[in-house]
Amino acid sequence: MNRTISEVAEDLAAGRTSSEALVEQALSRIDAPDGEGSRTFMTIYRDSAYAAAQAADAARRYGIRPSPLAGIPVSIKDLLDVRGEITRAGSRVLGAAPAASDDAPVVARLRAAGAVLLGRTNMTEFAFSGLGINPHYGTPRNPWDRESGRIPGGSSSGAAISVTDGMATVSIGTDTGGSVRIPSALCGLTGFKPTARRVPTSGAFPLSTTLDSIGPLARSVACCALVDQILSAAAARAVVPRPVATLVLGVPTLIVQDDMDDIVSDAFSRALSRLSAAGARVVDIPLDALADIPAVNAQGGFAAAEAFATLREFFDTCEAAMDPQVASRVKRGAAMSAADYIDLIAARAAIQSRADAQSRDYDALLLPTVPTVAPKLAPLEASDETYHQANLLMLRNCSFGNFLDRCAVSLPVQRRGDAPVGLMIMGETMDDARLLEIAAGIEAELADDAR
Repeated sequence: MNRTISEVAEDLAAGRTSSEALVEQALSRIDAPDGEGSRTFMTIYRDSAYAAAQAADAARRYGIRPSPLAGIPVSIKDLLDVRGEITRAGSRVLGAAPAASDDAPVVARLRAAGAVLLGRTNMTEFAFSGLGINPHYGTPRNPWDRESGRIPGGSSSGAAISVTDGMATVSIGTDTGGSVRIPSALCGLTGFKPTARRVPTSGAFPLSTTLDSIGPLARSVACCALVDQILSAAAARAVVPRPVATLVLGVPTLIVQDDMDDIVSDAFSRALSRLSAAGARVVDIPLDALADIPAVNAQGGFAAAEAFATLREFFDTCEAAMDPQVASRVKRGAAMSAADYIDLIAARAAIQSRADAQSRDYDALLLPTVPTVAPKLAPLEASDETYHQANLLMLRNCSFGNFLDRCAVSLPVQRRGDAPVGLMIMGETMDDARLLEIAAGIEAELADDAR
């Protein structure tokens, strides 16, 4: 199962496997008593997955294949609506909510493409943390150094582990401050955050209606591009890698390289050197527009204000049932006035304009997805201060992209066998197709080291 979509699709087309066999293999890994399945999946669609797989196999015999994803196992994050089910969003307080009347648009598009939905994956409660910890349903362990119990990253924690552990070929996550890219980086996957407006977020439990985006976690840039075309209802097209020698790549020097550990620093430097040796112009730039973002977000930013607007009714009756680490962040939104919120909107627009001007001459920006490798879980659970410091560090670089409304890819750039490290490639707003071509070219150039 640890293969790209195209590799699995080729095996299906050649008759070397069947969709039903893929589902059986995925379910066996979910059910493995020594595995992470019980902490990775909130709901498993056993019967419907087999039925969908059998239908895909029958259709293939008649030459019917609605998309390259047809018959391939896919997992979805627990905050996406599925018709007839309660959307819990990793929480216990939503257990009495009404069942969804319809599939979320992205779920409906996956079904129409012939994907086999295996189940809903675990996540940080309400998607409000970059660590992936969930005290209600357990925290799936990072595949790297699993014995030590390291975090998977969040909030799309189960999404990442479902792919790394062969429980799904691809997973659908959401990204409000890095929740696709962080677990991809910490677990050695490729993750894509689209420009938010390109993929409909209706039918997804909202954290921030301003910042939320929906994207895939998978094994390659081509996988992410294929799934993104389905989620965004874009025309199907192959991603043609951009030659690295044609690229001018900006490397922000302000903030984003602070606090890197030695492993991330070495991998990041090695990746830049490889790209430069391959002919890319790799240019240090200050991108000082980033310096204003922390102050603008000091009151909690869009996420706290908009999450509190969604969840405020639960604080009167159910706060004790929430993850206290999440509840404390949501409650910050209560202190933001309407005037503060309007000021935030204006400040964001001004910073976006400055950042766009400063990065206009570059094909993409390169920065570490997260500045450290995955920390151990136990110290984060034992100390509120350690939790919050680690959470801020995990979110820092990725959240800049959400604030600026950019698209971004996280690529694994560690040497084979080393701790996972992500390289973030950030494009311009609504320049997603071009960014994926650039990322594919960089991926090909760095392939000897990665994975």
